[in-house]
Amino acid sequence: MVFEHFLHGGDYNPEQWLDRPDILEKDAALMKEAHVNCVSVGIFAWSHLEPEEGVYDFDWLSNIIDRLYQNGIYTVLATPSGAKPIWMSHKYPEIRRFSRNMTRELTGGRHNHCYSSPVYREKVRQMDTALAERFSRHPGVLLWHISNEFGGECFCPLCQEEFRQWLRERYGTLDALNKAWWTDFWSHRYTDWSQIEPPVPQGENDVHGLNLDWKRFVTARTADFVRMERDAVKAVNPELPVTINMMGDYAGLDYFRFRDLVDIVSWDSYPSWGRDADEEAVGQVTAFAHDLMRSIRREPFLLMESTPSATNWQAISKLKRPGVHMLAEMQAVAHGANSVQYFQWRKSRGSSEKLHGAVVDHYGESDTRVFREVAEVGRRLEGLDGVLATCPMPETAIIYDWENRWAVEDARGPRNSGLHYLDTVKDFHGAFWRLGIPTDVIDMTCDLSPYKLVIAPMIYLLRPGFAQRLRSFVEQGGTVLCTYWSGVVNESDLCWLGGMPGDGLMELFGLRSEEIDGLYDGQTNRLVPQEDFLPGRSYQLRELCELVHCTTARALAVYGEDFYRGMPALTVNPYGKGRAYYLAARGERKLLEDLAAALAGDLGLRPSLDAILPQGVTAIRRSGNPDVIFLQNFTGATQSLRLRRDYWNYESGAPLPRQLTLSPYQVLLIKE
Repeated sequence: MVFEHFLHGGDYNPEQWLDRPDILEKDAALMKEAHVNCVSVGIFAWSHLEPEEGVYDFDWLSNIIDRLYQNGIYTVLATPSGAKPIWMSHKYPEIRRFSRNMTRELTGGRHNHCYSSPVYREKVRQMDTALAERFSRHPGVLLWHISNEFGGECFCPLCQEEFRQWLRERYGTLDALNKAWWTDFWSHRYTDWSQIEPPVPQGENDVHGLNLDWKRFVTARTADFVRMERDAVKAVNPELPVTINMMGDYAGLDYFRFRDLVDIVSWDSYPSWGRDADEEAVGQVTAFAHDLMRSIRREPFLLMESTPSATNWQAISKLKRPGVHMLAEMQAVAHGANSVQYFQWRKSRGSSEKLHGAVVDHYGESDTRVFREVAEVGRRLEGLDGVLATCPMPETAIIYDWENRWAVEDARGPRNSGLHYLDTVKDFHGAFWRLGIPTDVIDMTCDLSPYKLVIAPMIYLLRPGFAQRLRSFVEQGGTVLCTYWSGVVNESDLCWLGGMPGDGLMELFGLRSEEIDGLYDGQTNRLVPQEDFLPGRSYQLRELCELVHCTTARALAVYGEDFYRGMPALTVNPYGKGRAYYLAARGERKLLEDLAAALAGDLGLRPSLDAILPQGVTAIRRSGNPDVIFLQNFTGATQSLRLRRDYWNYESGAPLPRQLTLSPYQVLLIKE
């Protein structure tokens, strides 16, 4: 989905200022001054939209949307289901969630409604339909913003019964469920569907299949609620697109299950900028989240929220250094964002977000550092219309799978102090990011055919069919790098019998895993290369060291210490037309960087920019006509690099010198 221009704006809450028409009038003028062309409206406005049951008041919203449109500002219109009005909560207590202690929550907060409640679903459907009938064909309304940051779970009797029904549909019979969950352990076999309860602290927590299926159910129930809202607004005008604002690698929901429910992915990004003098570490984990969001539909996404200055909910409310705001927002664009939106436009005067960053603070004027930096981003975006139809199109993918994450984090052993699955995935992503080689972040259900290289860290749980598709990918010429703690359990969290990695992966990697050694914090081993594949003499290993026996694989490196000294630590196995690598231990950053560089060289993976990038400087290419390369300096120091070929400044059209200098936090747009 491509808009005519980059969207620039943010969350706007005019319902908080209805008694101040002077402020509402001034907002439109300030938005134009800040080069804002789009705002999100109505996210938490239900109590103004329906002040009493069945009485809708949309006139104030109509006036706002009209005023914005008359000033050249579009509206992303939200459905208000993320925060129900108090009158509804008290009249219909069943719409309030049960918490994990199995008691109904009181009124307050947000995201505390039950997704199974027929009453709440009907109230939301009625509201969404009424909003769509009034506004979905307004020329100023650009997009539906369904609810807000979906998340959380409900343990009420309605949700428990829905869970049992979901299990009936998944397993068919109790015998099949008992087998999948291995309930003969501790004599926890179910003999009636009514006996099944969700995993809560005072109940069952040791049946891993139950824990995993509950998380799957929470995603399925949330997705069903999204579908209900989408269908309500689409029934009135099917042409107006729909999005939900996701939250990066948020643990609670499998976002790949929402890709067919939305027309465009959007997400809310709140990195902890300013932790160090350089911003490389924060930039890398933020790049991972951008790539994950883009990869859900493998197309441009929207940055729906970011802070123009500081947050008020993180441990430290650190201001962005001068230049970091431009760096942060252009990084999102580099990775495929077609918008830069903020939370929030104007600071609330009271309650929990009154000190959260905003474009307009309590001072209320435009002569502030934050306002000037926001306006600078807006001006720059206005010159980038040609970038809109482009998108990073990586030849490398990294597997990050929510179901696998849930299972890994629920496992008992081999390191209950931390297996660090998500960190490991991000470490591999960072190795390619620092080389300027773009990567997609996909799950086990995604198509592998667009890629030359697939990195599969710690694929502990194998989802149905994935192992076969991975074998086919390599057989047809692809390259895969897998790691320790892979192929341990099936989709029901049952261990594979007959050797690991299971489901045919022993054949793919040409080895068998016998044991895995969990190292105490501070203990290390060494990976010692045996061939020229890696340039280093040795690399430090920590936390997990797997003991494998090669069958058809060849050892590229071995362990340097302990009783398994000399055993394979890195292997390669030819398989069909491709190759399968296996890294048997968690390694230091240098090891992953050298592995990434070696694989990229062997496979001819094209870096985004033909240059050796200094530490803290990276580049990413948005492919299109023309390609646009974003060169980004994440350090607070001036950096120099030498270009190996001729490039031009995309924005000015001027040729670039071969010896290039980047100022602190600079982002330079380049074309070939």
